[in-house]
Amino acid sequence: MKERFVENGIEYVKVGDYYIPNLTVPQKRYNIGKYGNLHKKFIKEHHNAFYSLLLANGTLLEYLKKIDTKAKNEVDRLIAELADKQGVTEQLKATNQMKWVGLMNNIKAQTEEIVYSTIVYKRKTL
Repeated sequence: MKERFVENGIEYVKVGDYYIPNLTVPQKRYNIGKYGNLHKKFIKEHHNAFYSLLLANGTLLEYLKKIDTKAKNEVDRLIAELADKQGVTEQLKATNQMKWVGLMNNIKAQTEEIVYSTIVYKRKTL
């Protein structure tokens, strides 16, 4: 009998009298941030089959890294855009720090709500 064979794209190896899948875990390491971890929790709880598919394919970390990067970039872009539209400038920061901090906190909260609804808490496809 064969020691190894491939069926349906999966390699099987003979161990004793049994053939078991020769599965390996990808060696890539990613630092997943806040938005990636929130999305991971979301798909694990609400789209379990999708989460399991990503986990089985070994593409979960890569997928979460893309989500995290996309969300961070969108937050940065929206903060700059909203600050510009609302007139929150460095001059305001120098003259009235408390007002500047209040406005920036409000802008940050707005942008995170947008990112949560459009990226983090929305199921993506491969």
